[in-house]
Amino acid sequence: MGVLNVTPDSFSDGGKHLSVGKAVAAALEMQRAGADLLDIGGESTKPGSTGVSVAEELSRLLPVLEALNGRLKIPISVDTRKAAVAEIALGAGAEMLNDISGLRFDARLAEVAAKHRAPLILMHSRGTPETMQKMGFAKNVMRDVTNGLRRSVAVARRAGVAKSQIVVDPGVGFGKSFAQNYELLAKLPMLAKLGYALLVGTSRKGFIGKTLESKAGKPAAPQERIWGTAATVTASILNGAHMVRVHDVAEMVQVCRVADEIAKARG
Repeated sequence: MGVLNVTPDSFSDGGKHLSVGKAVAAALEMQRAGADLLDIGGESTKPGSTGVSVAEELSRLLPVLEALNGRLKIPISVDTRKAAVAEIALGAGAEMLNDISGLRFDARLAEVAAKHRAPLILMHSRGTPETMQKMGFAKNVMRDVTNGLRRSVAVARRAGVAKSQIVVDPGVGFGKSFAQNYELLAKLPMLAKLGYALLVGTSRKGFIGKTLESKAGKPAAPQERIWGTAATVTASILNGAHMVRVHDVAEMVQVCRVADEIAKARG
């Protein structure tokens, strides 16, 4: 899953794809590079971000969705927490929804997914983007994530979302400590027991930057985290991820192909 943020303030590529022309060019390049689907976001959810209105989010998303209509051959997922945005985005050509709040922000989003029979990614997070790195971390991250995802799935199922439509995401980096992010990657097989397709998004995240910090103690910049990301993508696939969400598509396609062969070889 290639990442395309049409925002001014996303942590890694904020402001890079604000014009429709640049966003479309980036989307088509990710398709050529081998992405199987594209995740477009119109609202930053980085730590400390405060969110935008439905109108603002749609003003960023709709021109890009319309420009890609008929040109992009891979499915489009829309990264949103809002039912109103989801409804309009699906009508404009999106085929999948990605909710980083796991339906805690707007449970009506599940009704939209059920109505359109759209796949729905439910991610675990603690708090909100504004508070998630300020509040206390869970004492047991695996129990916290598992229980949180179970609650999100229950809300989706009550709204009529089919089990086959649901994808779960442990939310690496969203309200987790440095060590907990690595614990999640190491213990992904525990989340596979939930019985749903599993997505993992580690691309360029802060815990990788911290791991790769310089001798002076300065974290590696997002664009300098590609090989650290490659290690986490490999670990994710070998531990059961069905989908990985990445910024550097061409490079991670190679990583995925090799990791897949290793996974096949070990049965």
